[in-house]
Amino acid sequence: MELQANAVLILIDQQKGIHHPRLGPRNNPHAEERMAELLREWRRMARPVIHVQHLSRSPESVFWPQQSGVEFQERFEPQSGECVIQKQVPDAFSGTTLAAGLREAGIEQLIIVGVATHNSVESTARTAGNLGFETWVVEDACYTFDKLDFFGNKHSAQEVHAMSLGNLHGEYATVVRTTDILMTD
Repeated sequence: MELQANAVLILIDQQKGIHHPRLGPRNNPHAEERMAELLREWRRMARPVIHVQHLSRSPESVFWPQQSGVEFQERFEPQSGECVIQKQVPDAFSGTTLAAGLREAGIEQLIIVGVATHNSVESTARTAGNLGFETWVVEDACYTFDKLDFFGNKHSAQEVHAMSLGNLHGEYATVVRTTDILMTD
């Protein structure tokens, strides 16, 4: 694994609404600490950072634009010069300028962190891989929630997280840990 000098860190949906209790139990209680650690390193190295913000079309969503849940969490507030991509669906590439902006900047390597592993992280990583980007998903800097499967069976957040990462690894992305990334610098 070699980290390119212009590898971009993509933080997905680090908004206040993601902490709403109605989303249920989650895994990776230290994921935000890992995300913040990577963000500090990216800023220190002056590498590109992209913040993805979900603007839901549903008034029932924790990311509905007319309430505080849509706002970035304080520790993940974009700084001057950092790009913000606003999306209305889980995939950060769909209906946005993300792919064109990355290509224009000559960026080929994406480091993806955020929430929810089974939703916005997985859909964004799948598209990134399909578009030919070298995509890394940092498993301990992502998390998700308990979920029912199609047949009504409940799965823990950790099981959902593991299956999502399994869907990605080796086909759309390479799944790594924070230490793998920080050790390559």
